[in-house]
Amino acid sequence: MLKYILSVRIFAIAILSLCCSGLANAGIISFTTTPKSVLFKLNKGLMQINICRADIIEVKYTILDAFQDKESLVVSNKWPQSVPYSAIDGKTEVIITTGKLKITVNKATNAITYADLKGRVITAEDSANKSMTPATIAGIDTYNCTTQFTSPADEALYGLGCHPLDSLSINYKGRDQDLAIRYLTGAIPVLLSTKGYGLMWDNYSASNFYGAVDGDTKFKYVSESGKQVDYYFFYGPDFDQIINLYRTATGTAPMFGKWAFGLFQSQDRYLSEKEVLSVKDNYRDNHIPVDVIVQDWYYWDPLPIGSHVMQPQRYPHPKQMVDELHKANLHAMISIWPVFGKGTPNYDALKKIGGLTSITWDNVVTHTFDTYYDAHNPAARELYWDQARDSLIKRDGWDAWWIDQCEPDNGSLLDERRKADFYTGKGIDYFNTYSLEHTTGVYKGWRRDIPGKRAFFLVRQSFAGEQRNASVLWSSDIECTFADFKNQVPQGINACASGIPYWTSDIGGYHYHWTAPDWSKPEFRELFTRWFQFGAFSPIFRIHGKGERALFSNNWDDKTKDILLNFDKLRYRLLPYIYSLAGRVTTENYTIMRALTFDFRNDPNVYNIPDQYMFGPAFLVNPVTEQLYTGTDADKKVKTREVYLPAKTKWYNFWTGEVKNGGQKLAVDVPMDIMPLYVRAGSIVPMGPIMEYATEIPADLIELRIYPGADGEFTYYEDENDNYNYEKGMRATFTLNWDNSKKQLTISDTHGSFTGMLKKYTFNIVMVDGMHGSDTGNTIKADKTVIYTGKKMTVKM
Repeated sequence: MLKYILSVRIFAIAILSLCCSGLANAGIISFTTTPKSVLFKLNKGLMQINICRADIIEVKYTILDAFQDKESLVVSNKWPQSVPYSAIDGKTEVIITTGKLKITVNKATNAITYADLKGRVITAEDSANKSMTPATIAGIDTYNCTTQFTSPADEALYGLGCHPLDSLSINYKGRDQDLAIRYLTGAIPVLLSTKGYGLMWDNYSASNFYGAVDGDTKFKYVSESGKQVDYYFFYGPDFDQIINLYRTATGTAPMFGKWAFGLFQSQDRYLSEKEVLSVKDNYRDNHIPVDVIVQDWYYWDPLPIGSHVMQPQRYPHPKQMVDELHKANLHAMISIWPVFGKGTPNYDALKKIGGLTSITWDNVVTHTFDTYYDAHNPAARELYWDQARDSLIKRDGWDAWWIDQCEPDNGSLLDERRKADFYTGKGIDYFNTYSLEHTTGVYKGWRRDIPGKRAFFLVRQSFAGEQRNASVLWSSDIECTFADFKNQVPQGINACASGIPYWTSDIGGYHYHWTAPDWSKPEFRELFTRWFQFGAFSPIFRIHGKGERALFSNNWDDKTKDILLNFDKLRYRLLPYIYSLAGRVTTENYTIMRALTFDFRNDPNVYNIPDQYMFGPAFLVNPVTEQLYTGTDADKKVKTREVYLPAKTKWYNFWTGEVKNGGQKLAVDVPMDIMPLYVRAGSIVPMGPIMEYATEIPADLIELRIYPGADGEFTYYEDENDNYNYEKGMRATFTLNWDNSKKQLTISDTHGSFTGMLKKYTFNIVMVDGMHGSDTGNTIKADKTVIYTGKKMTVKM
């Protein structure tokens, strides 16, 4: 007993000494356990480790007397009431063991180390670890909240959202990132590490990530406001599993209609019903594949914003206009903002229930002072939805909603946003969650009131968890330059590495010094062509911006039109592949646009490549982001693009079928009609017919391209294309397995069923060999043709 008392006194003196010297955070006095958490009493404050699952850990820390009583806006999973774990009180540490992790808590510093069950360290908080520092920001007394981690030299870090004006960098090791959502700056505080873990920082204030602490040996999250540190740790180790855990915590992305994976045609902006219908006619009359036509902003002019009225002189028959698009097998998307001008019934109704914020916006177009509604207020969200539903969405039959200006910010509203009184609390503490709450309201309303049509929301900003609201993140109002285009590639990759599966950019860029570029000039044709090639291999394929740039436009010469049409047709041929991947996004929490570290985490050569990515399991995509063919020095430029082929596999040139070994760099010729595409050996790629819209032709005749050289697998997914019956089990899958040594393809039984499903498929199986099975067109002669009727079959090749 005396020995125990002496050891406690020595431990207490050591804690006091460390704290007074400033070398450590609060030490542990005692701890208690519950069926799913360990609560630590510190010599200043509290710490709690919640075992959400064996591989998902939440950490909370505060210097206050109690944790903040708040429900996370991001984490939607309620977790089980108990999770098997043990907590052992050691001499200098507390050891918590789950079914997958060994978590060690240092008693002197409360720093946490995460290891696997064999004791191999995954990551660790630095000894300085978690802290809260008093601060006054915009006149508000609060606390800065910080957590710091160690970072070995060979670690690479990805995620953190979409930052369209960022440099070409993709790896956050050794660099910093602003995580305050505002115009042209996004933030998703989710981080993936090549060491096999992910982190999600559950704080909604303006934040920063610092990746270059102490000579790049540490990194930290810092938020400007909070009453506690709160973060989640996910153990993969593969990136797909980390994203699966993130979406397990924050919500699954629902399916979009098959039409959403075709081409979107948009322009800033169509000015009349007549113009919208002329776009429809030009696409259909010229037999150019397209699925969506978009009506952008100021269709309400000269009425105030928020009126939700299409100006009758320019749009005399809005419902009839949408009906005409539907008759042409086109879908219609409309832009509706969360901003309201005075003098409208909608403004007055929201004001009456206290549903408006104090944030006013000096409208750059009308020069009026407009107001944001309070998206954090459930009653205001409901009223906002009701107004849009009855004025436009349901009344006229629109299929998708473009959610613009949801920061809220025009470059000068940041302190207004901090000081605003949202329903949930002060704006400083909910700085980054406006878009999340806004999409929560419209998604909930859509699911209730338009039950037979899948929701689709194009959103300028996203936060963690927003994928569950049928949201597509778009990279905002970027310029029509090669420099801006170059930045889009790593931003799309990192946005998807942040757990948001659907991302898009304005193909061609939104503006050129705030005007429309002359798209007939060769240099802008080159820009649009290269961006369109990239867009065809983005999760969502979408043209938008200032100036006429539809594929039928006279701005394009015949050669440009041919190139654009070829990639448009290729996108449509790949719809069976893409829609199957979308099925995996919803059923398996998959990621379509994949940082190379998803598939090649053990190849350090890929860690710092900012402009290559995998599109599903098969395609290595290498956008051409340099201007090579136009400009004063074009004749001096080498017309090649460097491509690295990841190691330990073979790669097929999609265009020629030429096979190359992985682990090497190539200088690939890039004529204007080619974006380098490589296909991994072992890939199985289903390709359908060329179509003018996504559901024009039943996909019962499939060219099944097999790229030999390794074993491979692909799961084919189908459902009813545009309703929510898939959530009731009305969907079907079958798995294609390629055994390379046996030269044998096995097709599994079909699992599941739905109304209207195909009873049989004709597979034209093509073993890719040189030009046989290469390029975009149908292979003239298949190696074997088989009829599949839903029963398991084996095909010897």
